[in-house]
Formats: sequence, C-alpha cells, structure tokens
Amino acid sequence: MAPATSTPTNASTRTKARAAVPFRFFDLRVVRRERLGPTMVRVTFGGGLDDLTTGGRDQRIKLFLPHAGQAAPVVPTESGDQWFAQWRAMDPAVRGIMRSYTVSEQRREPPELDIDFALHGDNGPASRWAARARPGDRVTVLAPVVEDNAGIDFRPPAQTQWILLSADETAQPAVAGILAWLPAGVPVRAWIEVATPGDIRTLPMRADAEVTWLVREGATGRRTNLVVDAVRAAVLPSGTPYVWIAGEAGAVRALRRHLVCGRGFDRRQVTFTGYWRLGATDEELVAEAVSGTTPREND
Repeated sequence: MAPATSTPTNASTRTKARAAVPFRFFDLRVVRRERLGPTMVRVTFGGGLDDLTTGGRDQRIKLFLPHAGQAAPVVPTESGDQWFAQWRAMDPAVRGIMRSYTVSEQRREPPELDIDFALHGDNGPASRWAARARPGDRVTVLAPVVEDNAGIDFRPPAQTQWILLSADETAQPAVAGILAWLPAGVPVRAWIEVATPGDIRTLPMRADAEVTWLVREGATGRRTNLVVDAVRAAVLPSGTPYVWIAGEAGAVRALRRHLVCGRGFDRRQVTFTGYWRLGATDEELVAEAVSGTTPREND
C-alpha cells in the first residue's frame, strides 16, 4: 500500500498528490449505527471526506480503532512513507488497532462513508467496537484518493464471459459492492454463506445474477463446507469465467482447488482472499499481515 501524505492545501497540490500518492489518512467520526441483521451492523462515518475517492467493487481501506480509554486511535499520520514502520514499532497496547474493511458505500451529499461489520460478540476488538459504536466516536482510516487503486482486487479480464462469486458474511459487503458495480446483462453466479436467515439481504444489482444464500444456522463452528459443496454440485455456465472468492482461508483454498483442479479453471482467472482463518485470533492475523505472510483480514 502506498504511503500517506498530509492533507493537500489547494486544487493544484491535490492533483499532484493524487497522481503521486493514491492513499492518505482521514480522521473520521461515527455519525450513526444501523443493525442490518443478527450478525451484521453498519457504521456510518463523517468528517473530512472531501478527497476520499473509492473505486467501488471490493474497495478495501485500513481502519484504525482506539483502545479502551483512548479518545482516538494513536496513528503516526504525519510520518509520510514511514508511517507503517513507526506504527509497527509502537507498543501494541497503545498504537491504533488496525484492520482491513470493505467500503460499503460512499455518498457526497451529505459526505458519508458506510462500513459493514460482521459481529462475533466479544471475539475481537473490531467486533466489540462496532457493537458499541456511538455518534462522535473517532477513528482513522487510510483510504484512496483515486478511483483506480491497489485496494481493489475484483478485476475481471476483458475476455470474461461470466462471473462466479463466493463469500461468507465477512466478505458479503464486498460481494454487494461488486454486484452494484457490474453493468446490466453480465451473467453472475454467486454463493453467500451467512449465520442465520435474518442475515439474508436484498442486494441492489443490474447484472444478470443468480444469488444463492447458504445459511449456517445449526452448524458446529463458523467454518463449514456449505459453499464448496454447493458449487461442486452446481451446473456452471459455459464460456470463459472470472472467479472472485473470499471468506475463511481454509474454505477459500478448498473452493479454489475444486475450481482449478476439479473444474479445469485457469488459475489466472481466480482471485481469492482469506479474510479470516479458523483457529487464528485477530491479533495473530494482523501479526502475519505485518510480516507479509497473509493478505487480508476483515473481521
């Protein structure tokens, strides 16, 4: 991810900054919180959003949360391209809690940013924070100032004839963003696993999409083979596919293996990301992300 810069002071400076550095820090405040279902909550942020520009789809940003007792997250936002090294060197009990999240929606009038959080009780600081967020609570985000940026993974090649999407609830916001972004008429097959029937939502879309919801309710543990089994049993369209898979790392690998080895899909046509991993804590995943051994966590 590109380094952050200070806030541009005029239009000319802003243009140059956008061309050189596509990400910077934004200090935001909670505007409101809305429960979307039993295990999902939407937090809306406002503040200095003028330059924040997302590319839609599965646009991810870095979200920094405060520890208990802190009024705002402690992040070295004025450190230029040294911010990450300085953040990493700080005491983990003091530095802002860093997580990756998908932008659910950005609005200009009024200037607001929505992020949807998958709730797992007190199993992780981000889930705890989102469940208790109140208007005025402060956060920091590292977000893009250009539409085409490295925080977007969904990039179907020009020769794509149909699209396969797979996700659990942690990646549901990204699937929603992808479906909202795709133009009319694009054939899509999507499988989304959620915890309860109450988590099933209507997803706005123009694409010719068939969405299958798989409810985990009653299953033991958070990881299941629901998506893998459903895709394995499905009759898929002919033509050149593009695949986007996200969710629990083990399930993501199993589905990719089925598509590449079992279905003969070209591995270059498969984009896959483990948003979380069974048996690993949030902090372990962040430590791996810091060391470069895991791509992303999202809950």
